[in-house]
Formats: sequence, structure tokens, C-alpha cells
Amino acid sequence: MKRISILILLIASIAQFAIADGNKGEREQWFKEMREVKHNFLTKELGLTAQQQEAFFPIYDAMDSECQKLHRETRKLQRDIKKKKDNEVTDLEYEKAAEALFELKGRENKIEQKYYPQLKAVITPRQLFLLKGAEDKFMRQLMKQRQKHSKKDKD
Repeated sequence: MKRISILILLIASIAQFAIADGNKGEREQWFKEMREVKHNFLTKELGLTAQQQEAFFPIYDAMDSECQKLHRETRKLQRDIKKKKDNEVTDLEYEKAAEALFELKGRENKIEQKYYPQLKAVITPRQLFLLKGAEDKFMRQLMKQRQKHSKKDKD
């Protein structure tokens, strides 16, 4: 567990540099490393066998990529509106952005439901049950490490 925390902290440091620098290659490398850390974390939390890992992660990554794409599109709408002055944004633009925000969770749920039968075919019901909790735990640990790292930077 300690090794994962240290690895997450290192990756978070790399991420801040890559994102601040704006270097697309470094960002892609960070995402690749983060995916590997997440794979290791999920493998441990779910108790995946080598055979399950081989079948599970291509499905999981495809699902995750679709969800990330959806989030990027929604954030882009938000950023585009925030860049403009209030009097330059039409009601239609506000409406489309608000609709995207309100529909985000539902659309994400549809993506997950699309992949559910495939995931169900490669991992046990118990592992499937534990998946959401493991994802949440991973994010909590990642945020905790980021907070610790931010406090150290301020000191």
C-alpha cells in the first residue's frame, strides 16, 4: 500500500509539471503511467488473476476512455463559455452547456451499462461489486496525495 501511495505521489508531481508545461507528450506519458498505477491498484483491490487482468483491462480501458471523452467534451463547453464575457454568450450556448452538465452522469451511466455485460463475463460477481468502491478508493487516495503534495509546495 505504501508503495502505491509513493508511486501516486510521484505521478502527481509529474502531472503538475506536464500540465503546467503544456507539453502534450509529457501529459500523454503521465496518463499512461497513471493508467498503469490504476491497473495495479484495481488488480490488488479486486484480486484479479493474470487471466482476468488480460481480459478485464482492455474492456475497462475502453469504457474509461469513452467516459473521459465525454468529460472532456463537457469541460470544453464550460471553458468556451467562461472565456467569453457574459454579454457575448447566447442563451442557446448557456442552454447547451447546462444540458450537457445535467446529462453528464446519465450519459456516463449509459456508457457503463454498455460495458457491464462484457465486464460481467470476465470477472466474478464479487469483483464486479467491488469495482466501484475500488475506483472511489483510488480517487480518494489520489486526491489525498495531491493535497499532501500541495501543502509541501506551499511550505
